[in-house]
Amino acid sequence: MPGEEDPIVPVLQAQTLPSRSPETPLLLAGDLGGTKTFLALAAADKPGELLFERRYQSRHFAAFEPLLRSFLQDAASPPILAAAFAVAGPVADNRCQLTYLPWQMAGASLAEAFGLCRVSLINDFAAAALGIALLAPEALATLQAGKPEAAAPRVVLGAGTGLGVAALLAEPNGGWRALAGEGGHLGLAARDAQDLGLVTFLARKYGRATTERVLSGQGLVDLYEYLWSEAGASETANLLQTSDPAAAISGEALRHPESLAGRALDRFVGTYGAFAGDLALLFMARGGVYLAGGIAPKVLPRLRTGPFLSAFQDKAEHHRLMADFPVHVVLEERLALLGAAQWASDLLDF
Repeated sequence: MPGEEDPIVPVLQAQTLPSRSPETPLLLAGDLGGTKTFLALAAADKPGELLFERRYQSRHFAAFEPLLRSFLQDAASPPILAAAFAVAGPVADNRCQLTYLPWQMAGASLAEAFGLCRVSLINDFAAAALGIALLAPEALATLQAGKPEAAAPRVVLGAGTGLGVAALLAEPNGGWRALAGEGGHLGLAARDAQDLGLVTFLARKYGRATTERVLSGQGLVDLYEYLWSEAGASETANLLQTSDPAAAISGEALRHPESLAGRALDRFVGTYGAFAGDLALLFMARGGVYLAGGIAPKVLPRLRTGPFLSAFQDKAEHHRLMADFPVHVVLEERLALLGAAQWASDLLDF
């Protein structure tokens, strides 16, 4: 969980598109999150081929339009066939109010403002699910090999600024259909007495204890605060006073697993595993469970050695099923961007 970055960070060193005919149509793809926004241009016939990319700090912009305008100017306003934006929030009628940003999005308004023929909004984790098929093998770290079934459902979840969830279902024609939802806002299931106290702590603070209240950057901070308040460990209170307490807590936890921060991260990892296992059962995701989002790659050592898998498999009478579900951590941070490019390609009639 890194600290603040510069507002605009080039992902590619090149300042212009690779050599192509100026009339060559492209796809515009975006991944708009509460912390970072990725924008890219892709080949219309090869959505996995990202030709020009930029990364931005989302909160440096009061609205999405100025950010998009800056990106298109940098890209010299190339011809664009279709655009798709993965947005961190529920989408209805091609509109979205982002959950953790004041940005209000409408596909029709963006098409009119920027002269684009087709603009589609898609939930960011639905886009992430579509991006799974475009990943190279080295973009995955396997926690449990399981017994994968190629055409079985897959589930993608990921903790970052919030907690996203989506499923991927096989279509009869061989393609995939992403099923979006707001699964991160399901009520937090207590697994033991300490979790019961945590549910009470979060409900008092927020009015409702949801899984996202634990499985997110702020969730780790709240989890640490809860454990600290129970332990009275004043010597570690300075972690809550830093400019980026989530990064401070996770860093301390990885350096000193026996510390209060280490206990907080273990509780975080256990909750992650339990929730991932619940989703695996909900969708019977024998095609795989994929941990995306910004946090999982940063705490991968603890996901491997901590209580993640034991919590994932702890399903009472169904525990024998759990070892068959493949579980992977997605190391590619542009997963939703790739999925948005695929979605933009699917809008076209070749």
